[in-house]
Amino acid sequence: MDYHEELIEKSKKYLWLPFTQMKDYDKDPLIIESGEGIKVRDTEGKEYYDGFSSVWLNVHGHRKKELDDAIKKQLDKISHSTLLGMSNVPATELAEKLVHIAPKGLDRVFYSDSGAEAVEIALKMAFHYWKNKGVKEKNKFVTMTNGYHGDTVGAVSVGAVEIYHKVYQPLLFDSFKVPYPNVYHHSSRDPEICRDECLDMLENILAEHHQNICAVTAESMMQGAGGMNLMPEGYLSGVERLCKKYNVFLILDEVATGFGRTGEMFACEHEGVTPDILTAAKGITGGYLPIAVTLASEEIYQAFYDDYVKLKTLFHGHSYTGNQLGCAVALANLDLFEKEYIIDSVRQKSKIIKEELYGLLELKHVGDVRQLGFMAGVELVADKETRENFPFEERTAYHVTLKMRELGLLSRPVGDTLVFMPPLSSTEADIRAMVAIMKSAIQSVTEGNKTYADKTN
Repeated sequence: MDYHEELIEKSKKYLWLPFTQMKDYDKDPLIIESGEGIKVRDTEGKEYYDGFSSVWLNVHGHRKKELDDAIKKQLDKISHSTLLGMSNVPATELAEKLVHIAPKGLDRVFYSDSGAEAVEIALKMAFHYWKNKGVKEKNKFVTMTNGYHGDTVGAVSVGAVEIYHKVYQPLLFDSFKVPYPNVYHHSSRDPEICRDECLDMLENILAEHHQNICAVTAESMMQGAGGMNLMPEGYLSGVERLCKKYNVFLILDEVATGFGRTGEMFACEHEGVTPDILTAAKGITGGYLPIAVTLASEEIYQAFYDDYVKLKTLFHGHSYTGNQLGCAVALANLDLFEKEYIIDSVRQKSKIIKEELYGLLELKHVGDVRQLGFMAGVELVADKETRENFPFEERTAYHVTLKMRELGLLSRPVGDTLVFMPPLSSTEADIRAMVAIMKSAIQSVTEGNKTYADKTN
């Protein structure tokens, strides 16, 4: 047995992979050994385009020298010390940088390790704020259908993706759920009608229950794991307006959409929205290390600032909160955003992504393409006219991604929607090559077309 085969057997024997049915993995195992630029390499030496940024987080590609050097430099000083009761140099400098680049009014940074933790903190901040203000009846949240905010119990409680969350229902606290404006699946397919109907339903909930509601939670501009669903223009700003009208907080989840992914540093900037609390992770370190942040307004912070004996302290923390290595690489990542004009580059190359992906609509089984910047979903359907889905048991999109892997492109679907979220450093040629592979894989699986795109890796 060679080294590759030995590793495969060990992975099957000892690992339990996230969001993975291990019976699938046993049939189609893969172990990544190295990477450079926007490609990764497996233990057999085969290269693949990283078509989903290693689950939506890689920015500059793998082995980016400036990011590697930032970690090495920090290693010569210290790798980690606690943030409980004290700070450290890179965590302090990063907090200042984040406040300066975030939407105006988000003035305080609370660190954690993952997007789900950042959301848990946001929920606790909102809930605890009202308690500190003496408003005990505000203890509910509003979330949106197909919303996804992570996999810890609180984050799942404000999530609404049935396939992921239904089994855990007995563990969860209740939240109000309002329809998300999914234009493609709306009866009218009219963005304005869909938007206005959903805003009306949100207002109905807020009008009746605002005395009991802490906050509305939403993913900024585009849902991720719920199906890559894009908000119609004006919806997010409408949600902000209603939150202000009914005196409830707006919590925006920018874990997937933040740090340039949609063509703005934060997706809420597309509509000039400033939430009361914003969560971010993934791209904050360029995809290198697990750092997450919860940004809050000064008003929220001040509600916790008092003598200890008043017990207004936010009793929350994690062992690696504000980790120096992660904060150091995050600072280097943000420097690269400025030096390499990443936002401008994303805006320009997004036009190529749109052109290439919308070309897939000519295929018989591509029903919809939803895209904002470098965040896109391609929905596969059995029938374009009726928008009928493929049977669940056929797992069509999953089999398309296996074919994409065979052709040199990695991604994971959400339901029957293919995810396309390559690193922001992808060139125009890379984008065209990746979409060509996607097209061939779709045709192969849904139409039996055996003529594949040329492998470019």
